[in-house]
Amino acid sequence: MPAVILAAEQENILRIHWDEFTFGLIAFLIIFGVVVKMWPRLTSALDERANQIEGGIERAKKAEAEAEETRQQYREKLEEAHRQYAQELEKAREQRAAIIAEAREEAQAEGRRIIEAAHAQIEADRQHAFAQLRSEIGTLSTDLATRIVGETLSDSAAQNRVIDRFLEELDQADSPAQAEVR
Repeated sequence: MPAVILAAEQENILRIHWDEFTFGLIAFLIIFGVVVKMWPRLTSALDERANQIEGGIERAKKAEAEAEETRQQYREKLEEAHRQYAQELEKAREQRAAIIAEAREEAQAEGRRIIEAAHAQIEADRQHAFAQLRSEIGTLSTDLATRIVGETLSDSAAQNRVIDRFLEELDQADSPAQAEVR
């Protein structure tokens, strides 16, 4: 008989099993009730998540804009630093040129001072040598005059006259010789 029951059940495919139908209907109503009750929370959670995503995108765009602004400020500051560096470099070159010019002027002034001091020293040495030479020539001329005349020239005025006359004669004799040299 189990074959007969099996065959009879296969014949009536559309037959409703009330116990399965009732159980399925109860399960469907429970799930439908849970979904209806949870629907506002689910939609608010989805809306909140969408807002968070949109806010994150806006924050990312804002952060990107701020980063671009910061990058632009950095570029401007870098360009300003380059300009300042160029200005400072130009100032340093100008200062170097001024220092070199000043040092050159000081060196030239010092050179002129040394040359003038040397000329003054030479002139002083020449005057001193001329005075010593005059004194020696005077002494020699006095000795010579004493030997030639045979008298002692003890009078200093007479000695000075003889010396001056001798030196004048030397200057006159020396003047044409210097004119020829020049």
